Amino acid sequence: MAGSLIKIEETTVSSAVSSITLTGIDSTYDVYVVKFNNVSPSTAEQMKARFLESGTENSTSNYDYAAKHFRTSGAFEDLEATNATSMTVASAQIHATTGNANGCLYIFNANNSSEFTFITTETTIFAGSSQVAGDAGGNVFTVASAVNGIKFFINSSHNIDSGTFTLYGLNK
Repeated sequence: MAGSLIKIEETTVSSAVSSITLTGIDSTYDVYVVKFNNVSPSTAEQMKARFLESGTENSTSNYDYAAKHFRTSGAFEDLEATNATSMTVASAQIHATTGNANGCLYIFNANNSSEFTFITTETTIFAGSSQVAGDAGGNVFTVASAVNGIKFFINSSHNIDSGTFTLYGLNK
């Protein structure tokens, strides 16, 4: 069936890890989808990501970001960054013990070595103290190269204590 999600890889975190890497992006699908559920960090921080090229994480200043950030405690905000060393997946700080993040990312042009790789983000965050926040936006990896995976981590080198990360291919 066209439009079906085909599960490629899933990782469930049950004890603290510094990062999660999902691989399996290749030329099989034009669009890849990552879903993450109930992600909780060891310290209240943002969640970030980087692409892998030939299995190696790219941490150069080649990530651009733009999003609309919304929260229960204030007005909407426009967020943006250029030439960053990572993608912003959840811009609000996820509360450490009682908070979590959930989201869905769509990845485009990942295996096309002559195009930039684009990612759309839809994220909801329980940021703690009864504050709910969310992002709707996107990132672009401004290198024309093929990517074969994505690595998630918590900003400032803190751990991911729990959560499930799943990579899908969107059937052509």
